[in-house]
Amino acid sequence: MTTINIQDQIEELFADARQLHNQAVYQLERGDVRDAAEKAWGATRRATDAVILARTGEEPSTTAATTNNLDSLARRTPDARRLQGRYYSRIHNLHGLCFYAGFCNDQTERRIRETAAYIDDAEALADG
Repeated sequence: MTTINIQDQIEELFADARQLHNQAVYQLERGDVRDAAEKAWGATRRATDAVILARTGEEPSTTAATTNNLDSLARRTPDARRLQGRYYSRIHNLHGLCFYAGFCNDQTERRIRETAAYIDDAEALADG
């Protein structure tokens, strides 16, 4: 894959992350917190995949690969550590607890809305 193709793919991943986050906020405002949580988690995953692609040249194919790659990146790159905890918070609370288990709490809406900042930070890390 050429550098131009990788850059295009990174941009597509971030665009998809932003679109998913917009859908999450829309669903949240409609009162569908579980769907909003899952879309915010999807936005988090796509933004994280974009960072990994930017830093390694390869896009993870599974959530497990995304997690492992982020952990590896965080060991080597102090800036990636700032994403790591937020990533784990979202996979556990938005994806696991809220979407799958139906346990959405008073912090769910905050995590959904703050996903926009996660995407921004991921984009800055991908550019750096």
